Amino acid sequence: MQTRFNHRSGLSRRHLLAGLGSAAGLALVAPTWRGARAAGTPLRVGLSAYPSNFSPFANVGTAAETVKLQSFRGLMSYEPDGQLRGELAESWKQEDDTTVVFTLRPAKFHNGDPVTADDVVFSFETMGAEPSTAFMKPFFASLAAIEAVDPKTVRIKLKAPDAAFLVGLASYDAPVVSRRSMKEDATKPVGAGPYQVTGMERGTAIDLKAFDGFYRPGLPKSPLLRFVVYADESARVAALRSGDVDLIEYVPSPAMGAIEEDANLALDAVEGPASLVMFNVKSGPFVDPRVRRAVGYAIDRQAIIDGAFSGRAALSGPLPLSRASPYFDPASVDIFKRDLAKAKALLAEAGYPNGFKTSILATSQYSVHRDPAIVIQRSLVDVGIQGELNLPDWATRVQLGNKGQYHMSVTATSLDNNDPAGLDGVLGSGLPPAFSRPWGYVNAEVDRLVRAGRSTLDVDKRKAIYADLEKAVVADPGIISLVFRHQAYARRKAVSGFVNLPGFLTLTSGFAIETASVG
Repeated sequence: MQTRFNHRSGLSRRHLLAGLGSAAGLALVAPTWRGARAAGTPLRVGLSAYPSNFSPFANVGTAAETVKLQSFRGLMSYEPDGQLRGELAESWKQEDDTTVVFTLRPAKFHNGDPVTADDVVFSFETMGAEPSTAFMKPFFASLAAIEAVDPKTVRIKLKAPDAAFLVGLASYDAPVVSRRSMKEDATKPVGAGPYQVTGMERGTAIDLKAFDGFYRPGLPKSPLLRFVVYADESARVAALRSGDVDLIEYVPSPAMGAIEEDANLALDAVEGPASLVMFNVKSGPFVDPRVRRAVGYAIDRQAIIDGAFSGRAALSGPLPLSRASPYFDPASVDIFKRDLAKAKALLAEAGYPNGFKTSILATSQYSVHRDPAIVIQRSLVDVGIQGELNLPDWATRVQLGNKGQYHMSVTATSLDNNDPAGLDGVLGSGLPPAFSRPWGYVNAEVDRLVRAGRSTLDVDKRKAIYADLEKAVVADPGIISLVFRHQAYARRKAVSGFVNLPGFLTLTSGFAIETASVG
């Protein structure tokens, strides 16, 4: 059954594609400052990368999403403790297992238009449309019908029960945009977030000012916001220490202890993303699942914890299921316990008794990717696998991953939230190619279990399904999760109101910038 919508946007396919592929993606308003601490105290945030794409529907990494969250919001989001809350949705009601009705709060887009049910329908239709390249296309393709009941009421009917439908709507890749703005210029969608972009210095900084029509009274707390890019981690930490910025993301593990000891600084760390290996299963040595399993047994995960993360990490099971999730099984951490004899036996069965040469893609821009890759490279030598590291900048790493130009990659994921339903975005077949998914991975049993886990509402039944999914992935791994690293933000103690969200939600902590202020 194809997705059916009870609303027609009136936009052409050309306009839809233009909006989805936009490299601009943010409408600028007249700049009011250029970095000077005047007209109110700005909050200055040190980012790890300059966004390569500002399209609200694309996923190009946490730094870009943090920026986009300031301009765009969806129906749902999260409280500081990780509990689900309404965002543009003031309330919602589950009419039956497949029907949810949302009531919108009074809210305005940055162009002054009210946020209406038609805008919600348009946004979801755009992401779920056949020509869409939106990251959330598979999610919105699950809609059987979406109806604008009246200007403030949206009824959504699903094709099947979805245990993670509401948390899916809280994804930073599921925003609601102004329908009128897309009709006028599909490359400049307008959102309803707490800030408006006033200026950009390509590759260096992005300036924003508070949107005075934001729907949460008293927010955002900071009248001005400036994102400053420090791709080098040491430079980012140094900028915080010197007072050039007030808050930084992606604190490198070796710097965490010193920040904790600094009387002027505070560290906010949670057990966050899973570091993992991801395989190209269409070409090269990892076409054979026995070789992929051999890699799982060969990697020294404790060395990753101690060497790459200075002890600030914990063992993962083979699936990236957050330990904050009720579906995490502590016993799963022993499945790929290091066993060189077993790894060598699997390699011999696959026709590689003496190992082989291969490539390992990661990035030099983030130590949380680079350092595990170095440890993994050294681990694989013990079973005869000679891996040549490819460590480009982040933008290049994303491009290579999106094209499948690697044999094995070392990356990290937090899913979208702490629910395992998000595994479909990593393991499900039939999805658009992405650097965040294994290249060419198709497994019918994995697909069946992923769908079953998502469509089952009973917690105990879901646990059994995910236990079976783990077995299927161990037999035919497209990915192997290794450890959960500590993900940290650091701030000057003069900054208040910012909270690092728990578990895998840490990468959506851009929601909390609206409550942060200096002094």
